[in-house]
Amino acid sequence: MLYHFLYPLSARVSLFNVLRYPSFRIVAAGLTAMVIGLILGPAFIERMRVLQYGASNVREDTPDGHKKKAGTPSMGGALILLSLASSTLLWGRLDNRLVWAALLVTIGYGAIGFTDDWLKLSRRDSRGLAGKKKLVFQVLVVLAVYYGLLTDWHVHADPRFPWLFVGSRIDTHLTLPFIPTRLFDPDLGWLYLPFMVFVVVATSNAVNLTDGLDGLAIFPTIISAMTFLALSYVAGSTIAGFSLAEYLRIVSIPGAEELGVYCAAVFGAGVAFLWFNTYPAQVFMGDVGSLALGGGLGMLAVLTKNELASAILHGVFLAETVSVIIQVTSFKYTGKRVFRMAPIHHHFELKGWAEPKIIVRFWIISVMLALVALMSIKLR
Repeated sequence: MLYHFLYPLSARVSLFNVLRYPSFRIVAAGLTAMVIGLILGPAFIERMRVLQYGASNVREDTPDGHKKKAGTPSMGGALILLSLASSTLLWGRLDNRLVWAALLVTIGYGAIGFTDDWLKLSRRDSRGLAGKKKLVFQVLVVLAVYYGLLTDWHVHADPRFPWLFVGSRIDTHLTLPFIPTRLFDPDLGWLYLPFMVFVVVATSNAVNLTDGLDGLAIFPTIISAMTFLALSYVAGSTIAGFSLAEYLRIVSIPGAEELGVYCAAVFGAGVAFLWFNTYPAQVFMGDVGSLALGGGLGMLAVLTKNELASAILHGVFLAETVSVIIQVTSFKYTGKRVFRMAPIHHHFELKGWAEPKIIVRFWIISVMLALVALMSIKLR
């Protein structure tokens, strides 16, 4: 927003010329989101505490030790959304479709999560919104953003057989980690859309499953946001006529550097939330946060053409999801459980690991996986 209002005045006020540089606005977005979150956090948490008085906010399918967390307010993800959305709109270029796509999916998934959290709160029932309904709404949000922002609608040129057809603004080729795009980049064609929906929905629900310990989900989210900041910046930046994407042999995506503003806002909002969510948590994220942040990360994977590399980057989220799938499948067909409890972080709790130990070790793993994902760029 500031870019559109103040940069045109840079001929008279030279200070405003800094707004032309994405790097400046990226740093400003991260700092702004962090400050908003830290300032509004205490009042927000107190308001949630009063609003949710008498509600447990502790999931039923958790170890008994979690009962001591009863009374901790939830829906802290609303604070994250407020911080990152405000900062992105303030410092981002509002004529960039990629930024809007990431932001709208985040807000849309946040609305789904808010509905789920509110139903749990108002009904005093941990079930909330039915799982199938959540999945349907998640798919619809992605489709709406895709057809509204990421496609070109045309009328067929032959007047005898006029019809609308859609051209995708997203490269439908699949980029493989560690393999240069010039060697192998299969084109999925129309199959790319369902693949895209799967990536976004799966990432969203994976983050939701991971959000079971204090700070466990938000720190890997912060790491992912910073990784995607680097990936988007190199995919879209041209310095003195030199394309970083061509040098690294990755897909060049015009305008992708602006996604760095959104990524920085996620980083700043996430750090501010971690201030209050670190063990022992003063507030829980809730579905309003986990679904929204997961949806945003999924869109970043799609928009930066790192759909498969995101499986490496989001290895912690993936492991949590796979542990649930294994547990459910094993119990359904054999009547036996592979883990003491799923997702897998609860398994380690029941083995006697202290909660802070589990959290920090998962954090360390997320950092290692981010480095591997970044390394895959150079190896292309």
